[in-house]
Amino acid sequence: MTVAPDLFELVGAEVRGLIAERIRGRVSAVRGLTIEAAGLPVPIGARCVIRTRRDGEVEAEVVGLREKHALLSVFGEATGVAPDDEVECLSGPPRVPVGYDLVGRVIDAQGRPLDGRPAPRLNVRYPLYAEAPRALRRPPIDAALPLGIRSIDSLLTAGKGQRLGIFAGTGVGKSVLMGMMCQHTHADLNVITLVGERGREVGGFVREQLGEAGLARSVVVVCTSDEAPALRVRACLHATAIAEYFRDQGLDVLLMVDSLTRMAMAQRQIGLAAGEPPTAKGYPPSVFALLPRVLERAGRTPEGSITGIYTVLVEGDDIDEPLADAVRGILDGHIWLSRAMANRGHYPAVDVLNSISRVAPEVTSQEQQAAVAQVRRTLATWHEIEDLVSIGAYVPGANADYDVAVQTREAINAFLVQPADTGTAFDATVPALQQLAELIEKTRANAARQRGPAPTGSV
Repeated sequence: MTVAPDLFELVGAEVRGLIAERIRGRVSAVRGLTIEAAGLPVPIGARCVIRTRRDGEVEAEVVGLREKHALLSVFGEATGVAPDDEVECLSGPPRVPVGYDLVGRVIDAQGRPLDGRPAPRLNVRYPLYAEAPRALRRPPIDAALPLGIRSIDSLLTAGKGQRLGIFAGTGVGKSVLMGMMCQHTHADLNVITLVGERGREVGGFVREQLGEAGLARSVVVVCTSDEAPALRVRACLHATAIAEYFRDQGLDVLLMVDSLTRMAMAQRQIGLAAGEPPTAKGYPPSVFALLPRVLERAGRTPEGSITGIYTVLVEGDDIDEPLADAVRGILDGHIWLSRAMANRGHYPAVDVLNSISRVAPEVTSQEQQAAVAQVRRTLATWHEIEDLVSIGAYVPGANADYDVAVQTREAINAFLVQPADTGTAFDATVPALQQLAELIEKTRANAARQRGPAPTGSV
């Protein structure tokens, strides 16, 4: 990519200005991973370095202000930091390097390569804390974004620029579902963030779930669970800034964050250490203020789009716990992964009845919407009588809708189940959905014709 000369001049002028305006203070207190610095009049989000007496350096970020003291959250360990150590501000509002050289790379929250290859060559910097696009500047979401997952593309169709949440407990297939989306989506580029993930699973996700083909069209930002809370929050913001750069180049970007819950937990650690009062589930107010600032940055603009997929870990499979409820209220739809379905070997374990895509009516045809209604109605009926069928109390012929649900159950399951290594083209998914709806309708007509007087004692 060719960068205009005036951009280099702008970046150079910015750097020279920051060097000239460097501000220094002194460590006054250390509490865990939070450090107080006196004489350091800096803005929230500024990046600093603490120079210890052992000639070491500890990087940190300003997360709060208390009277005349700055509160810093360190990026690593605070070991070695002592009172009166020098604290130097390295920058104002942080900006991160972005560019096409990031494609196919795995980097950490500070942009350093983790894949053993040379550092990417990047000449453009984007703000870490950018403002979301203005509400009236956002074009309407009017085009579908196929993700290659049959159950989602047909019944929960996503649109370009939509923000979807994947809600689930642990071990029900979120990572596998993300890998399938990354491999089979019609988006131009994937930006994937693994926040607070176990180090053992990062390599497995990149090699197995994402694969060589998926990595070739992706940027992966990684911050494992052993890293500092400030870095876990920064990883999500860094990935969002990268997605914004590619969106501004006219691309349709799929931004995936796994998981938003771990980012919120990291912000909880930062907020409580800075003295914020705990609220619901111990989360301080800064967590609920951060969520919309992050989530609203995804969406469609006149230049391109960012379709956000955010995973949310729910405690005890409770979809109504406070953090999940707050996220669900901000997003444009949610996908619930059922542990009961996963236990039966039904993958992907998408619970269609407890999931919704709020933009589906704007990006699908009336014929598809009618087919979706037909399938959802049958699924809801099966949900009502599943226990009766399991214990043998269901009597055929008592209710036409019940008969349809029982007779089409296998066909619906065959449609919804999909191997992890297989994607489905959108052009094939919609006709298959319509064929399933036609089968349901024919079964209903046959059941209505064959239904006689209900036997005594029937359901």
